[in-house]
Formats: sequence, C-alpha cells, structure tokens
Amino acid sequence: MRSKLQLEYLKKEADRLQKIYGNSSLHAVYGAGCVCRPKVLLLFMNPTATNVSAFDNWKGLSAPWLGTKNIWKLLNSCHLFDNSLYQIIKTGSAAVWTSDFALKVYEDISNRSIYITNLAKCTQIDARKLKDGIFKEYLLNTLEEIYEVSPEKIISFGNQVSSILLNKKISVSNYKKREKETLSIKDKKFEVYPCYYPIGQGMRNIKDSISRIKTVLK
Repeated sequence: MRSKLQLEYLKKEADRLQKIYGNSSLHAVYGAGCVCRPKVLLLFMNPTATNVSAFDNWKGLSAPWLGTKNIWKLLNSCHLFDNSLYQIIKTGSAAVWTSDFALKVYEDISNRSIYITNLAKCTQIDARKLKDGIFKEYLLNTLEEIYEVSPEKIISFGNQVSSILLNKKISVSNYKKREKETLSIKDKKFEVYPCYYPIGQGMRNIKDSISRIKTVLK
C-alpha cells in the first residue's frame, strides 16, 4: 500500500530492525518524497537523534533529516528545495519543526520529483560509524524500496553506502561529471552516481557534492 509520500508496507521491517540495531529510546526513520518514478533518489547512511521524528512525542511524518539544517542547505544550493522553506530552517530554532512544517518540507521534495532515504533506517543516538554488516541487514529492504519507487537516477552518498549498494568497492573520488554505475534489481536497471558524503565530517566536501549533483541532474 502506498501513501502520498511513503511506502507504508516497508515500515514493519524497518521497525523490526530498529529493535535490533537502533537505539532503544528512538524510532526508525523511513524514506519519503515522491514515491512514483522520481527524477532522483538520494541515498544516505542512517538517521541519528538529531532527527525530531525519531522520538516518542513526534506525531507527524517520520522522514530523513527533519530537525537538521545542513542537508537542506545542500539541496537549496542545488536548486532542489524551496528557498522560503530553507530560510525558515536556516534562521529558526528546533521549534520550527512542527509536524505541519515537516509535511510542507516533504511535500516540496515530492513536488520536485525527489525521494530521500537512508540505506539503514536504524536511528542511533549519535553519528557513530556503523559496521558494514548492519547496512547489509537493511539492503534487501532498501533494494525493494528502490525497485518500488523506481527513480530515474540514484545518488548514493559516501564510499560505504555506495559500496554496499553496488556490491563492489567504491571510491567516490573516482567518479567525475556524469560517470556512473548500473544497479540491477529484478527486471529493472538503475543509474547510480556515487557522490561525496556532504554532512557531518563530510561538510568539507560539500562543494564537490553540490557540483556533482548539479552535473548529474542537468
């Protein structure tokens, strides 16, 4: 069953894996955006406690990057996110992240034909590095997510995520301009564009990430 912004039937497995691999005080965070053949699917690593939708008192949409700033700066710089919404995020406090505002954010993402998700949906208390084995536990669920969403292009962020997704060792620094890989899932093939991870310690690479994203989506 599809909702407007999410694939509801995949949530049960994400919830099960959260109990095994996530922080016990937090909830899984699901992919969201345009669920029907978007122009691009953005694939990140895993959520953390900076995401306001991971807590018990959150009653709205559970989706990546809610309550944070830098990812919206990245998307705004790539002309993939509404500037007026970004200005609210940029200048506001955590209090701006109401359930209504979060819904507006992802409705804008959906209207721009974008879907955002994490390879692993297990929310951690901080940005600790996950072992490959944990990401691999989520791989089948994420491949099903990609297959059903069926994006025109996938941008995978970071060496670890890109390597596990493509089942081969990937160094994102080797990919320039429109260089890509191909991912086969069942009867479909997807273009995958490995890209520098632009958040956290990867902020030093944000200019390269912006350039790559703009080139891929021209």
